[in-house]
Amino acid sequence: MALETYIVGGAVRDRLLGLPVNDRDWVVVGSSPDEMRRLGFVPVGADFPVFLHPETKEEYALARTERKTAAGYHGFQTDASPAVTLEEDLQRRDLTVNAMAETPDGQLVDPWGGAADLAARVFRHVSPAFAEDPVRILRLARLAARFTDFAVAPETTELMRQMVEAGEADALVPERVWRELSRGLMEAKPSRMFEVLRSCGALARVLPEVDRLWGVPQRAEYHPEVDTGVHLMMVLDMAARLEAPLEVRFACLGHDLGKGTTPGDVLPRHIGHEQRSVELVRELSDRLRVPTPCRQLAVLVAREHGNVHRSADFDAAALVRLLERLDAWRRPERVPDVLLACECDARGRLGLEDRPYPARERVLAALAAARGIDTAAIAAAALEKGQTGKKIANAIHAARIAAVAAALDLTTT
Repeated sequence: MALETYIVGGAVRDRLLGLPVNDRDWVVVGSSPDEMRRLGFVPVGADFPVFLHPETKEEYALARTERKTAAGYHGFQTDASPAVTLEEDLQRRDLTVNAMAETPDGQLVDPWGGAADLAARVFRHVSPAFAEDPVRILRLARLAARFTDFAVAPETTELMRQMVEAGEADALVPERVWRELSRGLMEAKPSRMFEVLRSCGALARVLPEVDRLWGVPQRAEYHPEVDTGVHLMMVLDMAARLEAPLEVRFACLGHDLGKGTTPGDVLPRHIGHEQRSVELVRELSDRLRVPTPCRQLAVLVAREHGNVHRSADFDAAALVRLLERLDAWRRPERVPDVLLACECDARGRLGLEDRPYPARERVLAALAAARGIDTAAIAAAALEKGQTGKKIANAIHAARIAAVAAALDLTTT
């Protein structure tokens, strides 16, 4: 028996946009779990019937409807009976541009106007049921960061604002927030994700540490853009421009969080913001259960980005101390990521986007020189002199300073 199947969602949208289609999702109309298993499909869905094709391994989901029955992400009642139509399945989806289907021979099925919104470059919710799942706010914001020329329909922004005011954003679980945030940070223009979240008030609920940065001034001689929130968005977009990995982009997100807690009477200066940023990065990482590599790099960048910027004026001893604080001897592979995040910070400023960042090459040169010494030989020589413990460590430290001084033609004091 042949199944009535359709390609749905992002694969249809991306094909119409002329983009590569790497993954296809299918919906099956008029079937049942028993029939799918008889045909060799392998069930994988825990919350609703999803199956893997026995040969292609692509996902096939039974057409379904959903009805909100309780608060939270899991508060839905699902109907995946054979009576559910394709149009009903598409109606439960989030945006019209994601609510199109295609037959196996390429015929478009578009009951909710997705093609027209695609042509107009508009994100619009399919139905009021959009409001039943707060994750859709995050997903729309993330898509805005990918499709940078799309606008959000005013009525959709208003609906999201109503959702936030009703407390729906407060029901978001940390894992879902981190998943969408991390994906959005890796899109072409991460600032658009935050723009959409701010437009409906959701940013203040899911990332209050970030939201409070807008309207906080900085010294114009260092930050021509002045506004700290604007600066952060420029830094994130610079990270995308420089094709930084996720760890670096999250570090960029957290590097200046402390400026949002600077007392008003000292603005536009931000004395001690680095340590406040460290504390806020840790709190945010705990709350969202951020992976350890992202968390660790963000703490280093929050604490040391000012020192990295100033390192052009450091002597050899100060450079070695900076490398020690970066744990460069045990984790040398992490230093380039710290420096890349600092470069994004330095170049994420109005009119300074294309300026060079010599600190990056200088610190890397110092790292290479310091790691080039033979620590085993130095330790052995110290032991021959009867030196142990701290004296050996001091000898290695001095050798590193000397190596950096020689490599960069610097003083050792």
